[in-house]
Amino acid sequence: MKFFIDTANLNQIKEAQDLGILDGVTTNPSLMAKEGIKGDENIKKHYQTICEIVDGDVSAEVIATDFDGMIKEGETLAALHPQITIKVPVTKEGIKAIKYFSDKGFKTNCTLVFSIGQALLAAKAGATYVSPFIGRLDDISTDGVELIKHIVDMYNYYGFETQVLAASIRHTQHIIQCAEVGADVVTAPLSAITGLLNHPLTDLGLEKFLADYKKLNG
Repeated sequence: MKFFIDTANLNQIKEAQDLGILDGVTTNPSLMAKEGIKGDENIKKHYQTICEIVDGDVSAEVIATDFDGMIKEGETLAALHPQITIKVPVTKEGIKAIKYFSDKGFKTNCTLVFSIGQALLAAKAGATYVSPFIGRLDDISTDGVELIKHIVDMYNYYGFETQVLAASIRHTQHIIQCAEVGADVVTAPLSAITGLLNHPLTDLGLEKFLADYKKLNG
C-alpha cells in the first residue's frame, strides 16, 4: 500500500519524506489556505516546491466547476511538474474532464467520492486514482471503510487499473482498516501515519533493554 500525506505543510512533508516511506502528497484549497498560501502564483510555486521534496505523485486540485475551466486549469497545473496529478471532483463536468485528461496522458485523482457508482464512473473515465472520503462518511454514521472494500472488490472484478486512494483519514486505525481491505493508497495526516509506530509493549521493551544494558555496562 502506498502512503501519501494529506497536507500542504512543507515541514510535515519533509518529516514524512525523511521517514523513507512517503509515496506522494495530496492537497486541496482548504489545506493551502491553512498554510496561508494565497494567490495563483504562490499556489503554483508551492506545488513546485512540494514536487522537489517528494519523489511521487502530488495531487493538485482544480477550482473550476465547468468543463472548459477544469481543462484550462488542469493543463496549467500539469505543466508545473511531471509529478503533478490533476485532482478533479466527481461531477458530470468532472468525469468529462477526467476522460479528456486520461486521453491526453495526464494523471488524475477523482475526488469527493462517496459511492460505488461514482467510483465506477471515475474508473470508466480512466482516472488514475479515485478518492473515497471515509472519514466524512463515518461522520454521518456510514461505514467508510466498507465503501473502500466494495470499490476494491469491484475494480478487481472488472480489471480496472484505477487505484483506490482512501482519503479523509481521521486516525491511525483508519489506515490499518484500509490496508486490511486492500486499498492501493492511503492519504493521511502525519499524526495518523506516525501513530502506526506506537505500541506500549514497544516502549516497555525498549525501556527494559536500555535498563539491562545500563546494568551490564554501568
